[in-house]
Amino acid sequence: MASTPAQHAPDRAPFGLRLPDYPWDAMAPYQATAAKHPDGVVNLSIGTPVDPTPALIQDALVAAADAPGYPTTHGTPALRQAIVDWFARRRNVPGLNPDDVMPTVGSKELVAWLPMLLGLGAGDVVVRPTVAYPTYDMGAVFAGATAVAADNLDELDADTRARVRLVWVNSPGNPTGIVRNVDALSAIVAQAREMGAVVASDECYGELGWGEWDPENGGEAVPSVLDPRVTGGSTDGLLAVYSLSKQSNVAGYRAAFVAGDSAIMANLVNSRKHAGMIVPYPVQEAMRVALGDDAHVSAQKALYRNRREQLVGALEAFGLQIHHSEAGLYLWCTAGEDTWTTIGRLAELGIVAGPGTFYGEAGNGFIRVALTGSDERIAATVQRLTVNS
Repeated sequence: MASTPAQHAPDRAPFGLRLPDYPWDAMAPYQATAAKHPDGVVNLSIGTPVDPTPALIQDALVAAADAPGYPTTHGTPALRQAIVDWFARRRNVPGLNPDDVMPTVGSKELVAWLPMLLGLGAGDVVVRPTVAYPTYDMGAVFAGATAVAADNLDELDADTRARVRLVWVNSPGNPTGIVRNVDALSAIVAQAREMGAVVASDECYGELGWGEWDPENGGEAVPSVLDPRVTGGSTDGLLAVYSLSKQSNVAGYRAAFVAGDSAIMANLVNSRKHAGMIVPYPVQEAMRVALGDDAHVSAQKALYRNRREQLVGALEAFGLQIHHSEAGLYLWCTAGEDTWTTIGRLAELGIVAGPGTFYGEAGNGFIRVALTGSDERIAATVQRLTVNS
C-alpha cells in the first residue's frame, strides 16, 4: 500500500511569519469591564472616525460605481493633479510633478511595505520614533531589516548610522501628538542625506494642528517634509505619506497617497504594478473630490476641536497630565502610575483608552485618549471623569 505524502513530510515549522501577537488583543478584559457600565461603554482607544462621511464624497463614490475595467496603479491624471493642487494649497508644497504622486490602499499598507519596496533587507536599519505606531517596526520585520528607535539621528552609534537606509518621521506624531517644526525637519533631512538614507514622513494628521499649529485660530500650519523650507528646493530622498481617513471620515474607503522623490516614486509605481496594489477607481474619484473641498475638512476639525477642549479639562480634573498633544486625534496622558493601572481605573468608569505600552518601551506609564467619540459619548466621558475626580 502506498504511503501518503504526509507520512514522508520533513519536520518543519508551520508556514507563516513569526510575528508578535496583535497588541490590541490584550485589551479584551478591560473592554469587558467597561462594557458593564450601565450607561454603556465609551471606546476612545482606537482613532476610528465616527462622524458621517461627507455627502459630496459619498456622491462621488456612487457616481463612479460603474467601473468594469481595471483602475490604474499610478492613479488617474485627474486624481494626481488634485493631490498636487492640495499639496500647494494646504501644505505649502508648490510645484510637485503629477508623475511624483500615487494613491495607496490606505497609509498603513504603505508604511508596512515601504522597506521591502525600497529593497531593504538583512543588515539594513530602519529608524523610527522612540514612541511610535507599531507598523514601522513591522515594516522592517517584513523586509528582514532591523528597526531602531531614535528621535534624533545623533543618538545612533557609528555602526548603526552606517547601515541606516530609511528614516521614518511621524509629524504630527501618533500617539504623542508631537509636531516637528521646519528646523527640526530640515536637520533630519540633512543628516539622512549625508547617510544616503530615505526620509519617509508620515503626515496623516497634518490638517489637525491645535494651538500654535492651528491656522484657523491664528497658528501656523504643520509643516510637511516636502515644504521647500525643509527640502532646500529638492525632493531627493524624501517621501510624504498622507491619508484622508481622519480629515474626511473615509477610513472605510482606504484612501491615501504618497509623494516625493521622482526616482523613488517611479520605482514604487512599477513595483506596485507588478504586485497589483491598486486603489479602486470609485475610491480614486472620491479622493479627487475630497481633496478639492476644504469646507468639510474645516467642519470636521471644528468638531474635534470642541471635543478636545472638553476632554482636556476632564482628564486633568481626573488627575492626568497631558504631554505634547499639539496636533492629531489623541491626548497623550499620564497619571504617574503603571499604564495598566490607569487603563483599569478608566475601564471601571466604562471608558476604554489606548495603553501607551503598545507604542514602545518609552510609552510605559502613558495612555492615549482618542477624540473620535460622538458628541454624546464625549459628554458621557466628561461627566464620568468629572464626577469621579
